[in-house]
Amino acid sequence: MSFLSRLFGTAPDPKEALRPLYSGVIRTARDPAWFRECGAADTVDGRFEMITNVTAMVMLRMEANPELLPSSARLTELFVEDMDGQLRETGLGDPTLGKKMGKMMEALGGRIGAYRDALTEGPGAMKDAVERNVTLADGTSPDAMAARLVNLHGALAALSDEQLLNGDLPA
Repeated sequence: MSFLSRLFGTAPDPKEALRPLYSGVIRTARDPAWFRECGAADTVDGRFEMITNVTAMVMLRMEANPELLPSSARLTELFVEDMDGQLRETGLGDPTLGKKMGKMMEALGGRIGAYRDALTEGPGAMKDAVERNVTLADGTSPDAMAARLVNLHGALAALSDEQLLNGDLPA
C-alpha cells in the first residue's frame, strides 16, 4: 500500500483483514482456564505472556502454509499496535516505549523459536520451554501449561486456513 493511499484512505489497510484472527488470539488468551488450570500468573505480565503464547502458536500454525506468511507479518503488526496502545495507556512515554516494545517483540520471537523446537522434540521439551519462557503462579508446575499449549497447537493445525483467518480459534 502506498503512502498516499494510506494518507488519503483510498485503499484499505491490509492488516485489518487479520483483525478477526487477532481478536480470536485475545479471546483464547483470556480463557480463565489458562490461569486456573495451567498456572498462568493473573497479573498484567501474566496476561501479556498468555497473549504472547497464543500468538506464538498461531504464528507457528501460519508457518505451515507459505501462503499465510504475509498474513503472519500483518498479525505481528496488530500485536505491536495493541501492545503499543496498552503501554501508552499505562502511562509509558516515547523515551522508554521503544525499549519496552523491543523486549516484547524479543519475547514473542523467543517463544516462537522455543515452541517450534519443543513441538518437534516432544512433550518433555515443551515443559522445558514453558519453564524457561513463562512466569507461572507460585508453586505451579509447567506440566499443565505445556500440555495445553501442545493441545492448542494440534487444534490450530486442524483448522482450515479460512477458519484460522476468521479467528475461529479454540478456547
